[in-house]
Amino acid sequence: MKRLLEQFLESEAKGGVLLFFAALFAFALANSPAAGAYFALREVPVAVRFGGFHLEKDLLHFVNDFLMAIFFLLVGLELKRELTTGELREPRRAALAIAAALGGMAVPALLYTALNAGGPGAAGWGVPMATDIAFALGVLALLGKRVPLSLKVFLTALAIVDDLGAVLVIALFYTAKLSVPALLKAGLVYLGLLGLGRLGVRNLAPYLLLGLVLWFFVLKSGIHATVAGVLLAFAIPLATGRKALAVASGPEADPEEAEARLEAIEAEAARAQSPLHRLEHLLHPWVAYGILPVFAFMNAGVALGGLAIGPVALGAFLGLLLGKPLGILAFAYLAVRAGLARLPDGVGWGAILGVGTVAGIGFTMALFIAGLAFSGELLDQAKVGVLSASVVAAVLGSLLLLALRPARQM
Repeated sequence: MKRLLEQFLESEAKGGVLLFFAALFAFALANSPAAGAYFALREVPVAVRFGGFHLEKDLLHFVNDFLMAIFFLLVGLELKRELTTGELREPRRAALAIAAALGGMAVPALLYTALNAGGPGAAGWGVPMATDIAFALGVLALLGKRVPLSLKVFLTALAIVDDLGAVLVIALFYTAKLSVPALLKAGLVYLGLLGLGRLGVRNLAPYLLLGLVLWFFVLKSGIHATVAGVLLAFAIPLATGRKALAVASGPEADPEEAEARLEAIEAEAARAQSPLHRLEHLLHPWVAYGILPVFAFMNAGVALGGLAIGPVALGAFLGLLLGKPLGILAFAYLAVRAGLARLPDGVGWGAILGVGTVAGIGFTMALFIAGLAFSGELLDQAKVGVLSASVVAAVLGSLLLLALRPARQM
């Protein structure tokens, strides 16, 4: 189990590095002579036709509405696994991650609102709420063994709960006018997905096909289409197969028969793995090394020429850089003092502050919510605030963790 967890953290860390360079490349293009070509690329129309079905969007919205739904599907799978078999299953560990995540969402939102209440940027209060798990784990990976595994696990659990909060915020507060007929159709499709699970269907194909239909009706309902990814994740079974393969003990004289038995064992092991685990393992490399870098490239480009920095940029910047660590530290402290939670092994409060600062790397989710809240110059301001806060949070959080040496605390 520990080895699997380390592999997951390593893959997320590498994905974070690729994400950084994709964002840097986009930012450089947007402020270079090639800026016109970059912004024109985002407006290239993408059309999907299947019989009488027709859907057309520009490339930017295709990435944000469709590809990011796959990212949210992975988020939902990780959340369900953590709640069922992972760190969030143990009440006191879950309580620490939940409390820290709530503080890391509430305080940044309040700080942003204090700077933008009543103004044109008021709708962006959700921008500084979420942590980018890939970027944050990438930073911790660079620090190596000076950061204990328990602290990385805490950050992972916190970020997953944080992502759930972001999904709820998107669904409840960044939703256009609802279409009741489309919403009812989405509900019927979801009942079909739940029915597949009740029937014990373990083949992923029916879930994914119905998931595409669910995505379409959620898109048409007015709720952001990415929410369909999380709903689909919670419908996919986590139960493992119970069939055991009997293998005779003792030395095997026939090499060909031994090889055949080995292949049978491998096939049975693959069948025994739950549909949720299979889909999660399938999606991880595509999301980490494909979808998220593409999203970063399409969304991180901001032309700075003539851009006035106002309260939207300041609210996003301070919300992530100050609100995140203060909210995480304060709420985690209150949960521990109340006896509801306990700190991870080998981790002290200085380490929680350091991780809280690293959690100020908002990036993917923050840029995503900014795109839902704003357009035009306000969107560019929000992006500048998010990107600058993420860079400073990465550097400052690393320095804090190095200076405090969390593995030696307590």
